Amino acid sequence: MRDRMLTADVPLGPFEGTKITVYSAKGKNARLHVRRECGQLRTTNVTTTEVPLSADVVDRFCSGCADWGPRVRPTSGLGIFMEALGGAGLLHQLQAYREPDEDVYWTQDEVQAAAELLRSRRDAADEDDEDDDGRWEARREAEELQERVLSRWRRAAGSLHRAQAVIGHFPWLTDWARPKLLAKEGYFESLRAQAAFFVEPAGLVVAAAAAELGTPSLPADNPAFAVLGNRRQISTGLSRLWRRWQYAAEGGWEGPASRAFRRYDLVEGIRSNKKGHAEALEGVGRLIQSWEDEARAAAAATDSTPTVWVTARLPEDTEEPSRGDTRDVLDGLDRWTLGVVVTWTVTADWSRRTLTLKVPTLVADRLLASSSVLSCERGAEAAPAEAVSEAHPGSVRPGVFDDTAVFDRQPVTLAHLRALRSYSYAADQLYIVFSTSGGAEVLPLQAIEKRVEQGWLGVIVAGASDLPENLLSPWIKEVAPTPDADEGPHLGHDSAGQDDSFGADLGLAAGAQAAVRWAHGERAKEHNLRLLVMARGVPDLRSLDAGRSGVLSVAVWEGLLTPGPLDLTPFRAPSTDRWRRGSGLPLGVLGPVQIYATNADPHSKARDIHPSAGTHGTEVSRRATTSSLSPTCWPVTTGTGAASAAATLRAG
Repeated sequence: MRDRMLTADVPLGPFEGTKITVYSAKGKNARLHVRRECGQLRTTNVTTTEVPLSADVVDRFCSGCADWGPRVRPTSGLGIFMEALGGAGLLHQLQAYREPDEDVYWTQDEVQAAAELLRSRRDAADEDDEDDDGRWEARREAEELQERVLSRWRRAAGSLHRAQAVIGHFPWLTDWARPKLLAKEGYFESLRAQAAFFVEPAGLVVAAAAAELGTPSLPADNPAFAVLGNRRQISTGLSRLWRRWQYAAEGGWEGPASRAFRRYDLVEGIRSNKKGHAEALEGVGRLIQSWEDEARAAAAATDSTPTVWVTARLPEDTEEPSRGDTRDVLDGLDRWTLGVVVTWTVTADWSRRTLTLKVPTLVADRLLASSSVLSCERGAEAAPAEAVSEAHPGSVRPGVFDDTAVFDRQPVTLAHLRALRSYSYAADQLYIVFSTSGGAEVLPLQAIEKRVEQGWLGVIVAGASDLPENLLSPWIKEVAPTPDADEGPHLGHDSAGQDDSFGADLGLAAGAQAAVRWAHGERAKEHNLRLLVMARGVPDLRSLDAGRSGVLSVAVWEGLLTPGPLDLTPFRAPSTDRWRRGSGLPLGVLGPVQIYATNADPHSKARDIHPSAGTHGTEVSRRATTSSLSPTCWPVTTGTGAASAAATLRAG
């Protein structure tokens, strides 16, 4: 059985009974297919049926379609569930990292021997003493094995995180997945124990002590350093050396031998045969040794026994997830922090990125400092994992997205939105939402997340991909440009009497054509138009600029903004200036219109928006810049200045 295949034993939970469309040949026991174009559907007489999803239906899927699962909208609850199961999702993760890989395998004895060899070399007085080719080769192999073990432990942690996170969103999978998770956890623990052979707990404590050392008194007057130049140059060089040494000392668990090469930093750029070079090396060696002794003395002055309980939270992903993303949950941790996690983790809830550690006092002090990579707080003794109820408000089920009637929708939570981002490639779009505080609104996903964080209570009504196909299809065909279409309507006042298309570039149709003009492929064009039609109902386009590029593409913004330069010269006040005079016409219906520009620099003196002389009108010309993916808008009224990206035109 392939590790990504949906099988009848996988619990469907609340999605059981959801209507799906399947295709089959004639016959009661014919295999079911979720794709009409499935290669295993070898007949021209295809039956299309709508059936309730169940274990029996899944059992009848052909092997190819079982890999895909039911084909439904990716932003529906069932679509998110299927995406979380398939691909690199739960079904694959439960099979991965359960046992040693026959292609990546090592014995316990090999790990221990490699760790002992590396430890003996770290304790050596001079790491440059590698005159034996055999010893050098043995050390290189030991270092390679260390990195392989640590790398596999990290990837196994990432796999556990992804598996547990899916179960957290769909808790009815808990009992079914438990045996497979126990196998993964057992193998992960064996990897952690092997990785711990390479980490020196005493070195981690010394590193924590080194991180707390204050800048020492630097011997700038020592004649041994005269080769560096004058006193100021010596002081600068020693200060730089101290910072580099402390950064190296606090960043890992290796002993002084791993930092001995830092003595060459001080004489960098000085010829080795220059007088005073050897004296400087000897002096800096003694200086670095004094810092090493101070760090070890500070570590020895405290109890190195793990006595302090710390609850640590791994950093959340700051980048947008993508399909097939393989970043592991331990990305972003420095070498010292990884060593602490390997050595002193007692329990872990990988789904919530939460670890319970029991560490020595010095290590706890560093973890609890604000500069720590982990978000830590003092905790009590590790408690047993809390069972997740199937009725947990963060679980994804029908009624959260578009699986039920709007009347039955449930308030959306951060956990729901996190699942949408993680498992639906179509998540980055606009949504129609409803709340008692704001009524019906169109918002980007990031804006919804910010509101939910602040306690907003609302429901998702529909996303752009949920808009009715039978309503949009005729419009999409009408908007899509034909191959023989010309460059569009001609602009200019002189052709007004002769050109029937004069002014057409200011209409809604021109905006829709701008949204698809540069899109590649029919799906991209349709996606842009879906976003465009939703955004057109927004009274203030600034609400769509959620502070993250890519919410709306440039093409969609082009369709929303004024399609061409809007010259309001006739509405300017009469003047003797032949270049800036107007006719003094009233703005009329243009009075309440909002004009936006893509130039996001509020201090720019470019001709974005210019106030008129007097109060009769405003000349506006929009200047788009390709470096701005979405407009940043500042509202102004007539006469307030030229450095705006949006204006409300008002007649005087």
